[in-house]
Amino acid sequence: MPSVLISGASIAGPALAYWLGRSGFEVTVLERAPAPRTGGQAIDVRGPALDVIKRMALLADVQSARTHHKGMSVLDASGRELFRTTERTATAGRFDSGDIEIFRDDLSRLLVNAGDGTADYRYGDTITELRQDDAAVHVTFATAPPRAFDIVVGADGLHSRTRRLAVAAEETQALIPVGVGFAIFTTPNILNLEDWQLSFRDETSGFAIYPTLDNAKLRTSLGFELMPEDMPHGDFGAEVALIRSRCAHMQGAIPTLLDNLTEQSDLWFGPLAQIRLDGWSKGRIALVGDAAYCPSPLTGQGTSLALVGAYVLAKELERSPETPADAFMRYEARMRPFVRLNQDLLSLEGPKPVPDDIFDHAKNAIDLSDYGHPAAL
Repeated sequence: MPSVLISGASIAGPALAYWLGRSGFEVTVLERAPAPRTGGQAIDVRGPALDVIKRMALLADVQSARTHHKGMSVLDASGRELFRTTERTATAGRFDSGDIEIFRDDLSRLLVNAGDGTADYRYGDTITELRQDDAAVHVTFATAPPRAFDIVVGADGLHSRTRRLAVAAEETQALIPVGVGFAIFTTPNILNLEDWQLSFRDETSGFAIYPTLDNAKLRTSLGFELMPEDMPHGDFGAEVALIRSRCAHMQGAIPTLLDNLTEQSDLWFGPLAQIRLDGWSKGRIALVGDAAYCPSPLTGQGTSLALVGAYVLAKELERSPETPADAFMRYEARMRPFVRLNQDLLSLEGPKPVPDDIFDHAKNAIDLSDYGHPAAL
């Protein structure tokens, strides 16, 4: 079977590695970080993505690792409680939806472990050059020796290096800002929250604060108006100063939490965007997940698109392993209507809350039945 290099080890990459390894492909997963990434927000698995998780025999493990927040307090900008509810949270939506909320790093760990032994994971390196011909993709790495692969897949996120090197050289060709900056970081649980969220939102900003599974730490996510040109790249002090400036009207616990944000924290900060491309592949190179069709976290659908996209791509490669370009065309034809429906949950004229019931339509808008039934696998 062909050799495949997958760049990125968060969600789409490990999911694709699992399915391809199970089908006999020789799989290498490359991750720029020196070790599996920790931190990150609580993410949602919905609709057909739950079907994919079932097909991986991971449903019980994912359910065991799911968040167990019992409700939330909705606050005003001063930190005063306006009301509380035990029917939903800001990050998970309605508790009766059937969806599963899980921390990003927990889901990534489960996906990597599921493919243990079927893929070679290499951390602390990155692709620097991609050249392809009719027979292979010739890959140059930052540290490892060059190597040829039959197929390369970029699962390396919003600012995909694979996309820039091989599919769309100019990021502005693909990236559509939504006008919102997002910061998330972990601190000790200095608020003593127990399975409970704190939430605030006004017309231009908002936050969600919630504990980890053991209630030992807090994950704080902050959103506010921000365009890419306002972002100070690579300067932690300038990033924190910008976050403080844009969140100055948020009082209550926010100043204290920001005081606990240090250079050793797992801060992720940047402008949110969608990725919209005319095509997701070129020759023997393809993209999956956020690298190809990020809907932005504001839709709540990025994880589900990544899981479903990885599954569809793997199944199409399984059907024609020696002609990957044909597999890529079928993958895109199957996924593009589902992707567009989910991306269109967010108005690009300005961020707006997504009504809960719209997920009932979007999350079930792709048919995976011709790939077999979970009970038969």
